[in-house]
Amino acid sequence: MERQRIKGRGAQSGKVSARFALPERTEDGDWRDAREAVDGTPPPLRTEVTEEHPRSILSYNTSPDIPFDRSINAYRGCEHGCIYCYARPTHAWLDLSPGLDFETRLFAKPNAAELLRRELAHPRYKCAPIAMGTNTDPYQPIERHYRITRQILELCLELRHPVTITTKSDRVLDDCDLIAELARHGLVAVAISVTSLDARLSSLLEPRAATPEKRLAALAALSAAGVHTNCSIAPVIPAITDDVMERLIERAAAAGAQSASWIPLRLPHEVAPLFREWLETYYPDRAGKVMATLRDMRGGRDNDPRFFARMRPQGVWAELFRKRFHLACRRAGLARKAALLDTGAFRKPEPTGQLSLF
Repeated sequence: MERQRIKGRGAQSGKVSARFALPERTEDGDWRDAREAVDGTPPPLRTEVTEEHPRSILSYNTSPDIPFDRSINAYRGCEHGCIYCYARPTHAWLDLSPGLDFETRLFAKPNAAELLRRELAHPRYKCAPIAMGTNTDPYQPIERHYRITRQILELCLELRHPVTITTKSDRVLDDCDLIAELARHGLVAVAISVTSLDARLSSLLEPRAATPEKRLAALAALSAAGVHTNCSIAPVIPAITDDVMERLIERAAAAGAQSASWIPLRLPHEVAPLFREWLETYYPDRAGKVMATLRDMRGGRDNDPRFFARMRPQGVWAELFRKRFHLACRRAGLARKAALLDTGAFRKPEPTGQLSLF
């Protein structure tokens, strides 16, 4: 029997994580939550945004297998709803579902630029590129209203601070003026993630992200504006998206991208059962093959969280994907190195507000 599908969303369930032994939540009492029991129709999935005001905005990491040590996430959760998103488990910390809650119950940080100015003014701050879009997308739909990402880019341009952007949205072109000016000073690189060339498949994998053609058009527009662009083929999903790797690289090169990269599918924590549920809903005929191939690349497990291994899987399939990617990049003339951004032009802002006595 065919599984019931939740249209317009990536996750097909909203179970709360049991990882932190939190009590089971009940419905919030809204009459619409009881709609299915009353008239037989499921409740509509509403996107809710809560504003939060953290005390800091820069997140630091010491991971040895990623090329940045600090990042900014202007939003928690992501309406794009990519079923494979490795950031989904972060919603469990809020006692929310890494499934449907992650893509419908969002959090915005409207004071992000103000916090960033304060942190950059700290006497011990040392300049290095800030990564945006490494957890949730800085250009997801609510950015059009909040413009938090734009405010951060305006501050980076003012202070000549380097920044990198990763997105799945052509909404990045709303800030093409700022990004082009940052590029003129050697302060920005933009990676646009493209997983498929099939709009229908994309609508199932990433239901509220831009279509593949729109992303490639954004890549071309940014490249034409003098921005260092990267086409990130991420993630590569065996037996679902890997067949278009070569064509994606050809299209990226034709669009003017300077480099390309790929990341194999990762299934940390709650992402693994969510992805299996998605497979059984949309690709039941190949679900077994997909998971068997993934486990072959991950030492027999759904996920290998070890540093370096998580980004560089092993086994015959992994080596095949790696060789295909390298050969396609060589044929297309695409590099695999990251852009070198200028950290020497940074101008520390003046401290604002009342100084502490201690």
